[in-house]
Amino acid sequence: MKLFSTTGLGLIAAVGFAMPAAAETELTMYYPIAVGGALTEVVDGIVADFEAANPDIKVNAIYSGNYDDTRVRALSAIASGEPAQLAVMFSIDAYDLIEQDLILPFEEVATSDADMAWLNGFYPALMANGQIEGQTWGIPFQRSTIVAYYNKDLFRAAGLDPEAPPTTWDEMIEMGKALTNDDTYGLMIPSTGYPYWMFQALAIQNGKEVMSDDGLTTYFDDETVVETLEFWQSLSTEHGIMPTGTVEWGTLRQAFLEGQTAMMWHSTGNLTAVKNNASFDFGVAELPGNVRLGSPTGGGNFYLFKDTTEEERAAALKLMQFMTAPDQAAAWSIGTGYMGVSPAAYETEALKAYVAEFPPALVARNQLENAVAEFSTFETARVRDGLNNAIQSALTGAKEPAEALAEAQAAAERLLKDYQ
Repeated sequence: MKLFSTTGLGLIAAVGFAMPAAAETELTMYYPIAVGGALTEVVDGIVADFEAANPDIKVNAIYSGNYDDTRVRALSAIASGEPAQLAVMFSIDAYDLIEQDLILPFEEVATSDADMAWLNGFYPALMANGQIEGQTWGIPFQRSTIVAYYNKDLFRAAGLDPEAPPTTWDEMIEMGKALTNDDTYGLMIPSTGYPYWMFQALAIQNGKEVMSDDGLTTYFDDETVVETLEFWQSLSTEHGIMPTGTVEWGTLRQAFLEGQTAMMWHSTGNLTAVKNNASFDFGVAELPGNVRLGSPTGGGNFYLFKDTTEEERAAALKLMQFMTAPDQAAAWSIGTGYMGVSPAAYETEALKAYVAEFPPALVARNQLENAVAEFSTFETARVRDGLNNAIQSALTGAKEPAEALAEAQAAAERLLKDYQ
């Protein structure tokens, strides 16, 4: 008795050939969800499109909290032997990741002419944090500058021109006073979460950088930097246009949407969420200046981990190139408010149409002309914590700005001494 017929074997074979091939390469990507907006849905959509175009590659996207959480989770996974081929982490993490010998320069994997054209296609200001000692360690993706959001309806009610937000510190104070009443502050600048970032913007506007471009020196106790913190403090203590104490990063967007402040400084990554939820007419402007205009860049870069196979590196590079391609970068910018990371993104039909309809989507990109690299040094996390503590102690009145910044500078010098 025959158990199988040749027809049956043929059918089995046919079914076997019809089944989709299993992915040959599997990637684990750690990703920060730190700012408002349905980022997970947008990233999931991009990953799904990539997998459809590349059925031999499977991508496991692990959403891991804010940037600090993501760094901890990704590096813990590597230390414990769990797979991790790439991650989007702080652009300012590069020095520490290089020092720990955890990441690869992209020149080792992006070797073709097309690869090199890709590396050279990003905005130079966004590459500044990722290019160190002649090599590229980070690729821009979730990138931002700080922008000023303002409530045009409150401007009108205060007799101010809703199309003329402040362009100088003096104008910001003058308008802030006109906008401040019993229910509303004129301005809120967040001082939790990323206080160093806001402070760097103020210091740049006052004409002074807070660090050298080689990651080895900080200037926290410089006279101009101290004056910058005194100015921030004065916005509440002297001018009364901002709350005393600290302003929460995580709840500031909602405070703006509820009319508790007429102006706020925040990441452009909040743009789409504000657009979707504001019940009033709002505007977005570049930050005002004093000695000069300026904002640090911010946000996350792609990093490629060193402990990966040749196949994984090639697949990870393909994923990064897909996610940063002009059409994807345009869709990402529209969906989130983060900027398109290349000039080519703004030449796509989708983004050209979007910015024509919604000009605020260009503000962060335009501000790159006056942008500098985000604060980054060796021992970045600890140096940054010292500066954050100094800023908050001054704003809460616990210490004078000069004393607080002198302590932060002394701590930074101790941490950086071995690297100099």
